[in-house]
Parts: sequence; structure tokens; C-alpha cells
Amino acid sequence: MTLTRADLESQRLQQLIAQSGLPFHVLSEAELQASIAQVLQQRPPETEVWIFAYGSLIWNPIFQFCQSHTGTIYGYHRRFCLWTPLGRGTPENPGLVLGLDRGGSCHGVAYQIAAHDVDAELLLLWRREMVVGSYVPRWVKVFQENRWVEAIAFTINPQSQSYTGKIPLDTIAHHIATAEGKLGSCFDYFDQTIAGLTKLGLADRSLLKLQRRVEEIRGEWGVGSRE
Repeated sequence: MTLTRADLESQRLQQLIAQSGLPFHVLSEAELQASIAQVLQQRPPETEVWIFAYGSLIWNPIFQFCQSHTGTIYGYHRRFCLWTPLGRGTPENPGLVLGLDRGGSCHGVAYQIAAHDVDAELLLLWRREMVVGSYVPRWVKVFQENRWVEAIAFTINPQSQSYTGKIPLDTIAHHIATAEGKLGSCFDYFDQTIAGLTKLGLADRSLLKLQRRVEEIRGEWGVGSRE
């Protein structure tokens, strides 16, 4: 399945995690609002806000935006570095999702949220990305040719209990190839991300290398190359 706006409006993610029995602290609405307020302190009030997307926000943004363009950030790279034992996996076979980890660079998409939509749209976005505090929202510069914009990016929280640290490529590929959870398979998340990047002409050599190993493992498990 694909996460929908209705899921965020009804706080479905929070409910799934709270009912799972997994040892996660689900951030309250007050905690989410406080986090948003802290990030927005660095911006003039009642102005538009840019969001940098590097994973599922590319192919399933959900929130309302008024314009978008591709761009590159420096100092962070896209990596499967966050365990998901519920949404895209199980406690026995957790899936993996993307985070922005330190070092390198990352091609992605910058979305602009209109000033009058900022309060409502950021709350939905925080319910999605910050539900258990696995990320650290921070301002980054997104460069496109001779221009740049400052945007919020959800970087990995290295203090999170779900952060993988450094793990072998084969371990990553195995979990992507085989894990499935309440929101669907990890492979679908992976496949949609590569398709979204490809559609925009954004090559990610590390993901394409990982894709070859994932396909090999799926073949070994007899699940084919596509769902």
C-alpha cells in the first residue's frame, strides 16, 4: 500500500506504532509542534518554506506544494540506514528506509510550501517523518546551477535506536529484498525510489549498485525482479 494524506490526518502511523507493542516513544502532537517551532525560529514568520526530498517524498510527497525543482545538497548522502520493524518490515525481519547520513552529496527535489499552507502542511510532514524522532530536521542549501534555496531536510538521528550505523551491502540488500510490513514491502519502497529518481534524471550510482544485488537475492528467493 501507499501512505496517504488521510493516513496522516487520522494519525494512523502513530496508532500503528502505539498498538504494536514495540519499544518506541511516539511523539505527541505537542512535541511535534514544538519541534516545528524550533526549526521555524530560523525563518521570518509567514513566509514560504522549502523541503528537500531524497526518498519517498520524491515519489509520494502527499503534502501540498506550489513549485518544485531538482537540486543537490552537500555534506550529506542518501543511505539505507534506518531500520523499520513495522512499516516496511517486522521485528523478526526489519526493513530499511533511507536517511541522510554525514558526508558526500545528494541529488533530490526541493518543494516549496506556500506561506499560507506552512502550518498545516508541516504538521502532516512531521507526523510522517518525526513520528518517533528517527530524524533531525535541519536547514540545508539546495543548489541548482547558479541558484540555491534553503530547505528543511530530514537527516538521520545517529542517537536513534533504529539507526543502523555501518552495515555490509549484502545485509542491506537482503532486508530490502525480503522484508515486508504494515505499509508494504521494503522492495517496493526501494523500487519506487529508484523509479522516481530515474524519472527526474537523477542518477544515484550507489543505489544502482545496490539494486543489482537486491535483484540477485530476489531471484535466489524466487520472488522475481518486480512485484
